[in-house]
Amino acid sequence: MHQFRTKSTILRFKVASLLLSSRCLLAPLAGVTVMYAVVQFDRKLTYVAIGMGIAAALATIFQWILAARTRCPLCLAPVLASRRCAKHRRARPLLGSHRLRVALSVLFKNTFYCPYCWEKSAMTVRSSRR
Repeated sequence: MHQFRTKSTILRFKVASLLLSSRCLLAPLAGVTVMYAVVQFDRKLTYVAIGMGIAAALATIFQWILAARTRCPLCLAPVLASRRCAKHRRARPLLGSHRLRVALSVLFKNTFYCPYCWEKSAMTVRSSRR
């Protein structure tokens, strides 16, 4: 199992994972809420839905910035960024997204399998030997 060099890398992974998962939750929820608000002619609910859409857009932008620096410790591929490279034959998507599987695995299990090299990595810092 591979580990990371610094705590800041682990924090970057966790924040980018949180932003990705919140974006995947907020975007569809905002769309459904807008449709419901239009049908019910509810102006306040429309504002709430627009706020959720703006929050999803901001989460997308910040996640895009952070995800470029979330790399697998073995193959150095950015696992939370869209790279459009060939995935490992065992890599399976979650709801159509390999990145979402990695993000939820980072948040809930503190480990993840890289979708490019299929090596397991733990969200821990390497011990330094001197």
